[in-house]
Amino acid sequence: MTDVPADPAETPAGSAPEPSLGRPGRTFDRRAPYLVGLLGGLGLLTAWLAGQILIDIRDVLVQVIVALFIAAGLDPLVRFLERRGLRRSYAVLVVIVLVLAVLALFLLAIVPVITDQVKAIAASAPRWLANLQHHQRVREIDAQYHVIARVQAFVTGGHFVGTVFGGVLGFGLAVLSALLNAFIITVLTLYFLASLETTKRALFSLAPASRRDRVTRLGERIFESVGGYVSGAAIIALLAGLSSLTFLLIVGMGHYAVALAFVVMATDVIPMIGATIGATIVSAICFATDIRTGIIAVIFYIAYQQFENYVIYPRIMAHSVAIPGVLTVVAALVGAALLGVVGALLAIPTAAAILMIVREVWVRAQDER
Repeated sequence: MTDVPADPAETPAGSAPEPSLGRPGRTFDRRAPYLVGLLGGLGLLTAWLAGQILIDIRDVLVQVIVALFIAAGLDPLVRFLERRGLRRSYAVLVVIVLVLAVLALFLLAIVPVITDQVKAIAASAPRWLANLQHHQRVREIDAQYHVIARVQAFVTGGHFVGTVFGGVLGFGLAVLSALLNAFIITVLTLYFLASLETTKRALFSLAPASRRDRVTRLGERIFESVGGYVSGAAIIALLAGLSSLTFLLIVGMGHYAVALAFVVMATDVIPMIGATIGATIVSAICFATDIRTGIIAVIFYIAYQQFENYVIYPRIMAHSVAIPGVLTVVAALVGAALLGVVGALLAIPTAAAILMIVREVWVRAQDER
């Protein structure tokens, strides 16, 4: 084959023309079986690697998500201080100082009391089990299944903590891991709170310019709703804990009041069943101490839960997204199945955000067709 002469106009002056490399061949068939299989295999491998990476860092992702939700829950307090005339930087600083002060107060003042009262509860557990044996119905059940004897032997055998936490080393590691996670979440929360506006602007800037305004408005509503739910849930749990503390002090359960009130406050944030779990624990201990006190406790918690469900909850959650009851149950079950208690806590605000996106984007697009 003879070489095609080079274009004189493209040849630099004083240099010999370069020989042609020939005509380019046909482009490779992109639908060739080998190429399709190769690219498909690489895609599957990439997806598998991405999935493995997500599984490996899931604990870190959970910590980041929890911190972001807490920061969103604290943001309404920052906005409240802004409406009172403070600049956002000073408002964030005030909220951070308040959070650190509350944590320090909790660690220095309440944790030792809770520890002592938990020890008192554990020491009194065998006596409560023995008191249960005086009831005719309980004796009939125990005579058949020997439940109380087994529980009493388990509690008094000295292996309760070791069985639950896998020995002394396992218990120490569990406590250390919990403290480390709490510290990491606290630090992340403070960082997210300080840079929340910058973080939101960075997220909204990922949307196309033609839709950025709508995405920003929708995103702001979602953040406000999630923040309202998280802060509202915290307030409701705090009110439940304070109410339980007052009730227990009145009925003569002051030796265990702080610990039991903390249990009620901690379980009350769990959707659907949290309040019932806390009330059941407190009522059971009241029953084991005194039958009359137990009956009063059951009446109190039934009345308080009705008051919380129909008075406190609607007023505090008025600014958050309302979602149907069935969706609440489904979201909590799915969240608990995926991430346990943390998933159940985050499921409802996540479902509310998804529901808002569906209503504003998909449903509105369907209505315009």
